[in-house]
Amino acid sequence: MRLHRPVVSVYTVPTDGPEADGTLAWDATTVVIAEVSAGRATGTGWTYGPPAVGDLLHRHLGPLVEGRSAWDIPALHDAMCRSVRDAGRPGIAACAISALDIALWDLKARLLELPLARLLGVAREAVPVYGSGGFTTYHDTHLVAQLNGWVHGQQIPRVKIKIGEDWGRSVSRDLARVRAARHVIGEEAELYVDADGAYNRKQAIRVGHALAEHGVGWFEEPVSSDDLTGLRLVRDAVVCDVTAGEYGYDLPYFARMIGAGAVDCLQIDATRCGGLTEFLRAAALAHAHGLEVSAHCAPHVHAAAAASLPNIRHLEWFHDHVRIEDMFFDGALDPTGGVVRPVRGVGHGLALRTEDVEEYRVG
Repeated sequence: MRLHRPVVSVYTVPTDGPEADGTLAWDATTVVIAEVSAGRATGTGWTYGPPAVGDLLHRHLGPLVEGRSAWDIPALHDAMCRSVRDAGRPGIAACAISALDIALWDLKARLLELPLARLLGVAREAVPVYGSGGFTTYHDTHLVAQLNGWVHGQQIPRVKIKIGEDWGRSVSRDLARVRAARHVIGEEAELYVDADGAYNRKQAIRVGHALAEHGVGWFEEPVSSDDLTGLRLVRDAVVCDVTAGEYGYDLPYFARMIGAGAVDCLQIDATRCGGLTEFLRAAALAHAHGLEVSAHCAPHVHAAAAASLPNIRHLEWFHDHVRIEDMFFDGALDPTGGVVRPVRGVGHGLALRTEDVEEYRVG
């Protein structure tokens, strides 16, 4: 079964309000979609990144995989990774490889007329999720409404908000927002925070001690994820689980992070690390070291693969990506009750609404 040249499309969707975290602000999200066909089936994959990802997909990776066997995903993945040696794999190239790899896995499952989760093998029927948003730009009433919707509306018993506002210069407001979040969700729901690398080492430790007073159990990127020594120092000093890994673009990155003892739970993003092929490898590496993993963002990309992992903790029900994936695809999952059940349909179970989203197309 030979592959046709992939079709690539790029869309930019404005956010539904100003958004920021500790180190970045944005008002739109760009999604790059790859569709690859063989026989009568088409697989769809996507990543979130700049339009240049689409250019690399169209001009470089598309011709590389055209005419090759749809069954041999490891060979295709290896060929794509080798082909970007001189361009550099981290960043744009890794995102492009990721989108096409995700599409190839979806295609293979559709050719076999199986749910992707069944093709990979199911470890669990239901995958826990956590609500994620709580941007630093949110007014208090907006934050309350979002948290209420997740915890009391959809019965999702774990949520995450952003802290580290203005590169860690607004700690008092950070902690006030944590207190407000705890008040809204009650004592039973799990509360997580994400500093996006905004704090320095000692500052992160001081904040971590304060977070413990409010029962925060997850402290994401308290310092830069490039500072493995700093992550380990914070991890050793605070009660919260310290987590990172979303900027892993290849397997050696995760090996270094695990080897440094930097995290209590490893985050992996299949839309960045090299697709589902590398996502599964990174999860196995973590499992070998006694670590759980959490799927970062893009929940509909990760759901089926997450169901195959014995060491999955949860996947991130990220506001921006959930909104886009609900807009762009039929077959979106329902997180009510705090879990999703991705074992249905064929492939990853989603179908692109091409005509409905044409207004957002930029490439």
